[in-house]
Amino acid sequence: MIHTKRLVGGLFAFFFLVNCHATEIIKEKQYELNIATKQKAVLILFPCFPCNIENTKNEAKFLKNLKAEGITTLLLNYNMKLYLSESEKKEYSLALNSIFDRNKIAKQNIFIGGFSSGGNLALLLSNYLIQTKNAIQPKGLFVVDSPLDLERLYIGAQDDVKKNVSEEAVEEGNYLIQLLNNDLGNPRTNIEPYKKASPYLISCNSKENIEYLKDIKIRFYCEPDLDWYLTNKNRTYEELNAFHLEKAYDSLLNLGAKKIEFIKTSNRGFDSKGNKKPHSWNLVEREDLIKWILN
Repeated sequence: MIHTKRLVGGLFAFFFLVNCHATEIIKEKQYELNIATKQKAVLILFPCFPCNIENTKNEAKFLKNLKAEGITTLLLNYNMKLYLSESEKKEYSLALNSIFDRNKIAKQNIFIGGFSSGGNLALLLSNYLIQTKNAIQPKGLFVVDSPLDLERLYIGAQDDVKKNVSEEAVEEGNYLIQLLNNDLGNPRTNIEPYKKASPYLISCNSKENIEYLKDIKIRFYCEPDLDWYLTNKNRTYEELNAFHLEKAYDSLLNLGAKKIEFIKTSNRGFDSKGNKKPHSWNLVEREDLIKWILN
């Protein structure tokens, strides 16, 4: 298993607090909290696998001046994970409650989001918070191009290595194969660890990690730019994270979800430097997100 830094201790070590135009910005080791003066909602964000708070601020352009809209933002540094163990779900929920209580943040109108693997964590934690009737109850959840199905992620990593089209994809593929083998084993020989860990597993139509989400607002963002993926990765639609999201979306609809959206964007996939990248935070459009949170 990959060992992440313990939250206790480092998480609560106070670094500094800045007063800026009657808005507090609190920065600590594992989070950055930007408190809106007249809070209408709270947005909690998980970064992608190798990313941190600074990356989220650079790439998630929709964050700019959200405090002016009455939205308090809590950016997290929890990364390097594709899933959460039961003990980690409990630990993260305790940590979030401590952050809210220490900073006197109202536990109302809470939205949780994440990009790539961060979307996996956002989904798993949201489901756990609702299931356990935690004091923090998400009103909405959104994930951005997340690999919800770890079995298909493993198989896709093997395919990327065999295709050898992209040096980046081969390097990532080898890393994922080793990581998942160490953490969960090979899904071809034992699927149960994958069923338990994945937010959603297509082959099993697993519902245990999504069933408590059916009554909240949900958005799944993706940009399946097939021309780009074919040219740069030699991937078909069924090999994209978008396919994972679409199947999870269908399963949630079958569970009775009424407030769920599957959003396929077009020509929004760019990184902060302007490079074409369908796998990016930029799929989220700011004004539309604000309306979704506040309405």
